[in-house]
Amino acid sequence: MNYGLCPLSIVPVRESAADTSELVTQILYGEHFKVLESRAKWSKIRLEWDGYEGWIDNKQWFQIDKEQYDALTNQPEVLTADLVDFITNEAGQLMPVPIGSCVHSTQLLDHSHEGNTTSGTVDKAHLVNTALLYLNSPYLWGGKTPFGIDCSGFTQMVYRLNGYRLKRDASQQATQGDAFSFIEECEPGDLAFFDNKDGDIIHVGIVLKDNYIIHAHGQVRIDRLDHTGIFNAERNTHTHKLRVLKRIV
Repeated sequence: MNYGLCPLSIVPVRESAADTSELVTQILYGEHFKVLESRAKWSKIRLEWDGYEGWIDNKQWFQIDKEQYDALTNQPEVLTADLVDFITNEAGQLMPVPIGSCVHSTQLLDHSHEGNTTSGTVDKAHLVNTALLYLNSPYLWGGKTPFGIDCSGFTQMVYRLNGYRLKRDASQQATQGDAFSFIEECEPGDLAFFDNKDGDIIHVGIVLKDNYIIHAHGQVRIDRLDHTGIFNAERNTHTHKLRVLKRIV
């Protein structure tokens, strides 16, 4: 088994071993993973944080040993806290990194970081403040950054920045936490899940106070939430059908 670390700002993780393959998620700077399979140009990896699997370009990762992998897994995460920050590489050059990049691994790469960070579990009330940092970020299938993010990438990153672990996809996140029946029971920071006509959960957002929700749909936006689902006032219609409300924290 080989082990790796992301030495770049954002690395695409694809469904199959090809540049034209679907983007399924992204690796942010400093995240570590297991290498499940190696080919001439591509490696299949499993991210430590959420167990997500996919293919990455061999030119875009840095090999570490098992001892280093285990040490990163067992130590507290330290994440960048500003929307965009900078890493100084071994040549003294600056590299921009997005919010949520892992900087507790910089020494393994001979890099350094001097910006604002967050670590450990933060009070639930702070989830909303973090979510608002992503407001107006464009939607991107598989994205995890303010420059492109999908609905479950958005909820996962907001929770991660506050010290809570969520799975990657909306359907996976819906298996976590405790369900409740009424919007009136919600607290800001709870999650709302939405399904399609087949009953498959396809969307997730973060509940705000006064029956509003922040979610990634075209962009990270704020809409009304009612017992039917998400109501888009601009389009005067419901865009998503409510399935379940969950409390993770």
